[in-house]
Amino acid sequence: MKKIGIAVLVGFIAGAFAATALLWRYGATGAAQAAVRTPSIGPDRSRARQVGPDQWTSGVESSQSAVPPPASTIGSIPARTSAAPIVEAPRDLVSRNLEIPVQGVRSDQLVDSFHDSRDGQREHQAIDILAPRNTPVVAVEDGTIAKLFESKAGGTTIYQFDPAAEYCYYYAHLERYVDGLREGEHVRKGQVVGYVGTSGNAPKGTPHLHFAVFRLNPDKRWWEGTPVNPFGAFR
Repeated sequence: MKKIGIAVLVGFIAGAFAATALLWRYGATGAAQAAVRTPSIGPDRSRARQVGPDQWTSGVESSQSAVPPPASTIGSIPARTSAAPIVEAPRDLVSRNLEIPVQGVRSDQLVDSFHDSRDGQREHQAIDILAPRNTPVVAVEDGTIAKLFESKAGGTTIYQFDPAAEYCYYYAHLERYVDGLREGEHVRKGQVVGYVGTSGNAPKGTPHLHFAVFRLNPDKRWWEGTPVNPFGAFR
């Protein structure tokens, strides 16, 4: 009887150890699986508020802080599509001595907002030039008015080709065109083509010109080309 009791006790202890090992194994595995199923949200997953065009979309999850960019970087994007790489102002563009497209603005007042983020996903691909409403907007060089266009983002816009149709200059958020401006018209450098405004998705209290440049493709479509940073051409 004594031997039987000892055997039962030993069996009980062995079973307890086995049960503990199983519990530890499957319990740890379950905890690890739970950790995988519940990703960390983190402090920056906040809902942003839109305060200007192409900035933060209300109610959209953002991995960035909900602090908006400064007003000097507010603007839309040109209505063009291209998978081509973005380039800085090429030498031939810099050598043209382009006119600053807003009357009365000096080069040292310009801000390079070309690479600024919009919607947390894409680049601005333009520079914004703030000025009082109805400040004259001028052609940066000689060329031809390729298209007068109204868009939801850019509002009242102008697409101007240079004389050789190598580049397209894009002027957006205009208050209005200069009287009589028409497509196909030849314009001279410094000629008034429109006026600074807040059309499109520009904040109504922040008049500015959204100015972009892109190198045209061989088919010379006014809405398509390779984005070029114009900032260096005005320095």
